[in-house]
Amino acid sequence: MKHSIFVTLILSFLFTGCYSVERDCTAFHTGTFTFSQFIGDQLQTSRFVRNDTLEVEFYQQTVDSARIRWINDCECTLTKLHPTSNQDKRPISIRIIETRGDRYIFEYGFVGNTENRQRGEIIKISNELVSP
Repeated sequence: MKHSIFVTLILSFLFTGCYSVERDCTAFHTGTFTFSQFIGDQLQTSRFVRNDTLEVEFYQQTVDSARIRWINDCECTLTKLHPTSNQDKRPISIRIIETRGDRYIFEYGFVGNTENRQRGEIIKISNELVSP
């Protein structure tokens, strides 16, 4: 009995220890990206361009800009440059969890709020800064 538990534990450590999540976050610091999410029952897509310090988002007929500050290679904060409400003044924390080719999975929420975080996926469509 003890032997089978020991073997099971060793095998589980071997298989989980060999799996590593790819995180080449610096490849996503600049470029042109798309982000899609369901709002209600409709899929909405925005496009944004990002350089080392600025992110400009194009969504429907609006353009919004934010200052981006990289905390480390995989974490940053976004602060809107022209907020229109008190909620817009709150910075957003972004943490890249995993990268895969031209896309990354990330977690985001207001800075300081660890309970209401959401996840999403961003697709990089160009290394260049291409506006619509």
